[in-house]
Amino acid sequence: MTGGAGFIGANLCRVLTTRSEVTEVVALDDLSTGLAANLDGVDARLVTGSILDVDLLAEVCAGIDSVVHLAARPSVPRSLVDPVASHEVNATGTLRVLEAARGTGAHVVVASSSSVYGGTPTLPKSEDLPSRPLSPYAVSKLATEAYAGAYAASYGLPTLAFRFFNVYGPLQTAGHAYAAVVPAFLDAALRGEPLVVHGDGRQSRDFTYVGTVTQVLTDAVLRRVTSPDPVNLAFSTRTTLLELIDLLNAQLGADVAVKHVKPRMGDVRDSQATDASLRRLFPDVEPVALETGLAQTLEWFRSLDA
Repeated sequence: MTGGAGFIGANLCRVLTTRSEVTEVVALDDLSTGLAANLDGVDARLVTGSILDVDLLAEVCAGIDSVVHLAARPSVPRSLVDPVASHEVNATGTLRVLEAARGTGAHVVVASSSSVYGGTPTLPKSEDLPSRPLSPYAVSKLATEAYAGAYAASYGLPTLAFRFFNVYGPLQTAGHAYAAVVPAFLDAALRGEPLVVHGDGRQSRDFTYVGTVTQVLTDAVLRRVTSPDPVNLAFSTRTTLLELIDLLNAQLGADVAVKHVKPRMGDVRDSQATDASLRRLFPDVEPVALETGLAQTLEWFRSLDA
């Protein structure tokens, strides 16, 4: 898999290496956002390098059955600072991965994003809605899924594109300017600092626990699931940031201070998925409830200081 030392990738490696059907797991990662330590004790082979390295990709993809393409330059704000870098990694990088897979006929699962819906006001968001990306990151993710669909149509490559919605859980880092909201909130709360909320906090998200995501990805790989259209990987929940803070307060047993700052450019106001396509393709999936996922994530954050 690409991005195998990252947050989702390392969690997926942990699951795949326990499955008897899987003979080897190779994690390709340039460690720009992933950490080699995320794979400590995991029976996966880490190859350090870039998805833009054509020769390395060909070497890593030789003889493989499936590719899970998770490598990306994440973050909407980061893409606003350097849109070209986001395009090169997310769009051109996906093209390189698909070319390498085409040489072997491997099954390819790619990670897109709910950000592709952008300014579309309809809730919940179904896959047949028009895309109205509001940031270079969202455009690059739209290119990711479009390339996967085009390679399926043009070359018969078996592909599946998932639109991820606010994935959170253990191994997700905080402490940097582009941290996702759940780890940013937990990190600040445990350090006794106020939670920084961009805007009024009434913006909503469809939070999805990483354990649920890895469950779906594993099933997709083992059954070689394909789809001609992108598939939302979320379960039609809708939680505002203020509601998320209330849940965190309940788990922490105290009210945490909140600091409101101005909204960020490129951020989507509300995000919620329809899950009909996902449940049709993966009828056995059982999503982890937000309260349970937050408790497990909080436990992991506390273990860092143990």
